Amino acid sequence: MVSRTAAALTAATPAIAEAHFRAEAFPYHPVSRPDGYLNLGTAENRLLGDLLDRLAAELPPFSEPDTRYAPLHGTPLLRERIAQLLTACYRSPVDPENLVLVSGATAALDVIASALCDPGEAIVLPAPYYGAFDTDLGGRSGARLIPAPLSSANGFALDLAPVERALCLARRTGATVRAIALASPANPLGQVYPAEHLHELARLAEEYGVDLIGDQIYAHSVFGPRPFTALETLGSPRVHTVWGFAKDFGLPGFKAGVLHTTDPEVRAAARALAYFAPVSTGTQAVLTQLLADPDRTAGFLAENRRRLAASCAATVEQLARHGIGHVPAEAGCSLWIDLRDRLPEPGFVGERQLWRTIADRLRVNILPGEAFHSPEPGWFRLCHPLDASVVAEAVARLGTLPAQPAAAPLEWSHR
Repeated sequence: MVSRTAAALTAATPAIAEAHFRAEAFPYHPVSRPDGYLNLGTAENRLLGDLLDRLAAELPPFSEPDTRYAPLHGTPLLRERIAQLLTACYRSPVDPENLVLVSGATAALDVIASALCDPGEAIVLPAPYYGAFDTDLGGRSGARLIPAPLSSANGFALDLAPVERALCLARRTGATVRAIALASPANPLGQVYPAEHLHELARLAEEYGVDLIGDQIYAHSVFGPRPFTALETLGSPRVHTVWGFAKDFGLPGFKAGVLHTTDPEVRAAARALAYFAPVSTGTQAVLTQLLADPDRTAGFLAENRRRLAASCAATVEQLARHGIGHVPAEAGCSLWIDLRDRLPEPGFVGERQLWRTIADRLRVNILPGEAFHSPEPGWFRLCHPLDASVVAEAVARLGTLPAQPAAAPLEWSHR
């Protein structure tokens, strides 16, 4: 018999991962496999293959020192180069000594939750939020995640009122809240939060005596007009952020994430926890060389932003053609699309039915809002950074979903 923790983790495998592997096992091809899955459910940036091939050809070959043990929280040189990269992006100095490198952003989120929370303590998150946070932040730490539902009436804009309500309710019921957490830029919404909203959130965290956790995995993937505001600029020592190579560099398989914290106690705990999730020395050597030329890195990231913007714009055009609403996105890999008028019956029961129809009949993998703790049913996350013809085919199939006259009236939708 396995432990309760292991059993809970097994039962809580994120729907995101399950749907991804099902779709990837039987992928669509217009000629050889027209009945395959069109996978728009995975936030994997597949627009950078040619750039990565070119970069790989420029990097030096693998060498014997790359096979040796290295500091488990990251080699000094790699942390120095990551610090230079993040300093430029965050417009705030990042000390390499405050970085802890681990095997992916998932591991970094697990590390910070385990460093801050005892089992049963709580983390409040504006919702909808990235569905895998349930496992990443709560799976091993035992933390309890409390959604603070945002409203579709204003496009799910970041609002302090529901966050404060969640904090107050938790206190009244005797829960110990240790942190507020959010993805910034937002996932699944693709929003870039205004600086003033983040400053207000930091003030709220300070008022309630809790830490602030920011998943900034899309920090270099902002393609809209609003500038990215790093949580590091908020002036609080109780801010802890996560970044990684998976999205901005299109390297999810490298499993390299980094936690940034200026709190010495948290940093010490994170370094100790890195023992269980180190990045291989060989991978670190490749990433160190990848960041060796700042001009080359800047050019790569600029081209990534250009391609993401073009992919998003083309997808929005396809959605409009088929009468599907969405929340305007400014960053990242996803669009939050509005299928409320296609629900076969009201509520999340109807959303689950629609999800099954989309997956089983249309053979399109997109993820339902319930997986992201959406406050209302009918919203889905669609990921667009892949071949434009695949996206167009998937959206065309979604366009065949019939409108349901009995569906709840739409409160807000951008078409």
